[in-house]
Amino acid sequence: MFDVRPWLRSIGLAAIVAALFATFPVERSAAQSADEAKSKPPRPNVLFLFSDDQRADTIHSLGNKHIQTPNLDRLVERGTVFGRAYCMGGHHGAVCMPSRAMLLTGRSLFRIKENFAGTPSWPEQFAAAGYATFVTGKWHNGPEALARVFSSGEAIFLGGMTDPNAARLVDVVPAAAGDKTAKLTPPRTTEKHSVERFADAAIAFLRKQDGTRPFLCYVAFNAPHDPCVVPKDFAIRYDAAKIPLPGNYLPLHPFDNGEMSVRDEKLLPWPRTEKQVRANLADYYRAVSFVDAQVGRILDELDRRGLANNTVIVFASDHGLAVGSHGLMGKQNLYEHSMRAPLIFAGPGIEGGLRTTALCYLFDVFPTLGELSGVAPPKGSEGQSLREIVEGRNKTARREIYTAYRDVQRAVCDARWKLIRYPKIDKTQLFDLADDPEETRDLSGDQRYAEHRRRLWDRMQQARETWADKAPLEVAQPADGRWNPSAQAEAARPRR
Repeated sequence: MFDVRPWLRSIGLAAIVAALFATFPVERSAAQSADEAKSKPPRPNVLFLFSDDQRADTIHSLGNKHIQTPNLDRLVERGTVFGRAYCMGGHHGAVCMPSRAMLLTGRSLFRIKENFAGTPSWPEQFAAAGYATFVTGKWHNGPEALARVFSSGEAIFLGGMTDPNAARLVDVVPAAAGDKTAKLTPPRTTEKHSVERFADAAIAFLRKQDGTRPFLCYVAFNAPHDPCVVPKDFAIRYDAAKIPLPGNYLPLHPFDNGEMSVRDEKLLPWPRTEKQVRANLADYYRAVSFVDAQVGRILDELDRRGLANNTVIVFASDHGLAVGSHGLMGKQNLYEHSMRAPLIFAGPGIEGGLRTTALCYLFDVFPTLGELSGVAPPKGSEGQSLREIVEGRNKTARREIYTAYRDVQRAVCDARWKLIRYPKIDKTQLFDLADDPEETRDLSGDQRYAEHRRRLWDRMQQARETWADKAPLEVAQPADGRWNPSAQAEAARPRR
């Protein structure tokens, strides 16, 4: 009789056990899959709330005690706040166009097409992953891109700025069977303030959600972009005389930064007076508060529908604004007030009450949402996920931030120091953001800080190569950086 004991010893007990389990592979696999399906949490919904031209310092609970933002304060308390989130810049005065293109594609400034031509987007990836995607609000990147990027939408303003009480709006009609893209309806005039109308559309979308599939709801308000007009009966008002001036207020910018006559800079005459800037801030703050009220309506509906516990909420803006800082009014500059934007994440798995100074770009937002939702990035996305930060597992993101405006301004900053370069006039500024966060003391000419200037200059050169920026940091014949606003205003006056 054959003795099997030596054979069993030779192949080992582990192999015998493995062979036994291999006998029933289908039954075990099915049981495992069923258990995993039951234990795996559902994919989160995404609610993206996006304002227009909102400075990062216009939220009450983040230190501005002169503004009322109770609903943004709710998100601050619940979520993670990025105090140093940046727009990378722009190629022309309408900085919102590249900012939104970067946000939705994950691509950087010098690798995007503002009309999305041939460029895949994050919302399309969410749709391919089974998400219902919806858009309402401002869309400044062309109608063709709109019909492709989102599956459906209601009350969309195609443009950069308008009277919010007379905005022309379109809808995105989902693609019919056999069609590749959605269609746009003919434009119609809004029946109420556009910011309120956008909130209405978002609320109507939320009410249709039955939980059968996750959603991505993108709400792009067109405020506090000028004109800062809100409904007359809106209860929150500000006394201009009681609003403090920015700590970096100036009547005039001290030199020609290469974009002193753009439309934004003509909103107030030169020199800016304290009274004018305070009045402008009062209107601006009221517009921010009106956006906040609409944010509150949407958040309340999310709670009523029982969706809040499984929805990641993001609040951000496309960039900031000067509104009197440094003698400027617009966003066509690289100071902190214009390139930094508010950024808040809240929702399941996100650390509550956390405020971080980690450096990031706005185009890092969707890579973060993609990782939280299990959605793969579109081709060409360069954004960096912030998931470890919002989950409280890390404190740092990017080593440095590089920003650019046209070919007239470049800047690089790290956790503390910032260098701004104006190539056309051969001027450089150096700021210590730890001691001087409002950028009022230029240290570029102080030899005690020469090493920081050299170090950041090298970093700026490297960043140009990294981000494929072709504009030079030096020119052969620099222009005179002095400027005369009176002469400029006279030259711009129409002649009879």
